[in-house]
Amino acid sequence: MKTTRIKALGALVAATALVSFGLAACTNAGAASKTDDKTITVAASPTPHAEILNKAVKSIVEKDGYKLVVKEFTDYVQPNTATEDGEVDANYYQHKPYLDNFNKEKGTHLVSVEGVHFEPFGLYPGKTASLDALPDGATVAVPNDATNEARALLLLQSAGLIKLKDPQDINATPKDITSNPKNLQFKELEAAVVPTVIKDVDIAALNGNYAIQAGFDPTKDTLATEKAGDLAAKTYENILVVKDGNQNSAKTKELAKALKSDAVRDYINSTYKGAVVPVF
Repeated sequence: MKTTRIKALGALVAATALVSFGLAACTNAGAASKTDDKTITVAASPTPHAEILNKAVKSIVEKDGYKLVVKEFTDYVQPNTATEDGEVDANYYQHKPYLDNFNKEKGTHLVSVEGVHFEPFGLYPGKTASLDALPDGATVAVPNDATNEARALLLLQSAGLIKLKDPQDINATPKDITSNPKNLQFKELEAAVVPTVIKDVDIAALNGNYAIQAGFDPTKDTLATEKAGDLAAKTYENILVVKDGNQNSAKTKELAKALKSDAVRDYINSTYKGAVVPVF
């Protein structure tokens, strides 16, 4: 009886050790799989970011043994939350002032890796076809996030429609307007919504990607636009973003190298003809 119990106990110990070894092996295999993962997942706005990734970047990373998966988002919030939560490896759709403000408001830990391109921000016609024809009390649709609203105000100032307390303030709000001769009324909306109301307002301030999606040609249809080389171009270049700690990962380095390649520069220049401008 005693011998039987000893044998049973020995068998139980051996089985336990075997299970533990199996679990450890599975864990190590999972870790190795994670380390050896060659799929780069990027969150991006459809135009031009996802287009650049799919049409120009994908073939470059594939030659280096990676697979590129692009997840498209039509708003400016989800790509950052997906990056913070680890659902994607990186995102490509925003500029640094927006990223800084997002981190501050949401408590996220996202960092810029590289600047890739600049999309001139523009004023586009709605019910009114020209800036000279704007009536008193005209309505202007502008993005409601802090950085893009300031960008819209700086452009309105450049067009001679308003004056700001600080002409170079990239954090300006309508409260900072010191002169508004035409008594412009501001309709503050989420950036993605602005193009949908353009027929109901006199003019609208649009980000380049949303202007293209709305069917505008940023090189021909703007009433006023930012110029390459000015404060806006330097401040609002679109960047590759990852979660802090992933800046030097193999995936990030591969993606950054591909985005700043001659092939991507040529694709941007030939495809968008000035509506999107490479900054490298």
